[in-house]
Amino acid sequence: MRRFFTLAALLLAGTSVAAPLTLRFLNVGQGDAVLITSPEGKSVLYDGGRSEARLQTLLRQYGVQGLDLVAASHADADHITGLIPAVTLFKPRFFLNNGIAGTTQTWQKLVAAAQKARTQGLVAKDQVINLGSVKLTVLAPPAGMPRNEQNLNSVGLLVEYGAFRALMTGDSETAETAGWLKKYPANSLGPIDVYKSIHHGARNGDNAAWLKAVRPRNVVVSVGPNNYGHPTAEALALYRKAGASVFRTDQQGTITVTVQPGGKFTITTERGTPVPANPPATRTAPAATPAPVRPANIPPTPAAPYYRNCTEARAAGAAPLHRGQPGYRPEMDRDGDGVACE
Repeated sequence: MRRFFTLAALLLAGTSVAAPLTLRFLNVGQGDAVLITSPEGKSVLYDGGRSEARLQTLLRQYGVQGLDLVAASHADADHITGLIPAVTLFKPRFFLNNGIAGTTQTWQKLVAAAQKARTQGLVAKDQVINLGSVKLTVLAPPAGMPRNEQNLNSVGLLVEYGAFRALMTGDSETAETAGWLKKYPANSLGPIDVYKSIHHGARNGDNAAWLKAVRPRNVVVSVGPNNYGHPTAEALALYRKAGASVFRTDQQGTITVTVQPGGKFTITTERGTPVPANPPATRTAPAATPAPVRPANIPPTPAAPYYRNCTEARAAGAAPLHRGQPGYRPEMDRDGDGVACE
């Protein structure tokens, strides 16, 4: 993962670091939503659950004042519905997604909200986003995944602050995690201090080979009442075999991880019987990291996106594109009116 480059630096120059990093695995029922807030107060919402009203209530409950980026692991409704009010209310600068347009009205509503908010679409690729002092490494879907399978094109996010590491990979299935294992050395993935269970603990999500590389210390299962048997006995057995403590939003509500500078962390639950969290993992010193393409304290000006056609622009939530806007190309402006892909 040392080859990743800095795409955007969401960093407030001169801001002192006083507060901890917080990750909230929000209790959105049968779905995913993770709210990440840096010590500098910069925030990312990774997925939004299946209910607009529920997500809006949770954002108010936790005092969210703004969002710098929203991310959709993939376009399924139980991951993106809550992103609609998040985008509408907070008009984040960026919308990270897998570049494959959903086929539902929910996806179209989200894209329309992003366009109205003038939120710039970012198609996931190997990249690093600096959220203040927090490093977010994007795990793009590996090459060769079938484009008609949203789960197999889930976008992963590795969160690092000091020695702390958290990982979430949407609804990725065995074929995608196998692709990541071929792409990334195992020692660049694990150990992971806090790990979000794949696909709510589905049978076709986590697998032994993947967990051997990830080495999760604590697992959060984001789940609600469902007819799928999530989390499955097979998934829970895998987590036990890995020696991980397991937290569940259906039993304990929102799971909050509070990380101090250096990486020490605590895990608290909204309700239910407390589960003792495994302490931070012991890690060997990482190899020297090459100098990034850009320094980490630049303003948030990402590299200009390139869309091969209007289909890609719409899938990224960037259409319509106006002349002078990043991603606009005259070849896509068929009528020459300065607006492409309208």
